[in-house]
Amino acid sequence: MDAFIRVSNQSQGRDRLFRATQHACMLLRYLLESKAGKEAVVLKLKRLETSVSTGRKWFRLGNVLHAIQATEQSIRAADLVSRLCLTLANLNRVVYYICDTVLWAKSVGLTSEVNREKWQRWATRHYYYFLLLSLVRDLYEILLQMGHVARDRAQREKSSRDPPKYSVANEESEWLQSVLLLLFQSLKRHPPLLLDTVKNFCDILIPLNQLGIYKSNLGVVGLGGLVSSLAGLLTVVYPQLKLKAR
Repeated sequence: MDAFIRVSNQSQGRDRLFRATQHACMLLRYLLESKAGKEAVVLKLKRLETSVSTGRKWFRLGNVLHAIQATEQSIRAADLVSRLCLTLANLNRVVYYICDTVLWAKSVGLTSEVNREKWQRWATRHYYYFLLLSLVRDLYEILLQMGHVARDRAQREKSSRDPPKYSVANEESEWLQSVLLLLFQSLKRHPPLLLDTVKNFCDILIPLNQLGIYKSNLGVVGLGGLVSSLAGLLTVVYPQLKLKAR
């Protein structure tokens, strides 16, 4: 209950809750659409999804200021690659929220001189660039963590006289097994990096589908959005799980 109160008291937490509800409705719609006699339920889920999506726009109104602040902070990151990726990603996020605000103004009737399709396309494109750059940063962090794990393992093997714990038939299998083991140990050692990678990977399915780069069905988009929203909620409830800039 305390965790729910903490989430609901933050606009970011409320947005994640609404987003999880929106994508859960989308996933349930996909699962029920092919079943006979579920037309009324599907219609209710679609209406709820639309209402939640509209409500989320109010929570995102001030996010452009948070994105600008995040951009200023990323410029001060010590690591060059992280600084470049985060700064470019956050700049694209600023543009995305500006487009989102213009679309909100259009939807509530504050302006009529807005080409909705054009602004929606711009918003989706910059959201895609933001997520792509975020994933590049995640990959860079994963490679750094794998390097640390490999060095630690090499030091342990050097100081130990024990034989290897496993053997394989050929070098290719040995290389693949070693890489997968390094990846597993790196993500296990760094849960914030695992959460951020999962969240960004699931999120990027949405603009990939909307831009026509990689078409997915409603179920895949709904499941990806739901998993991403739950991962985001974890970082709100437990701030120590949020990936920090180097």
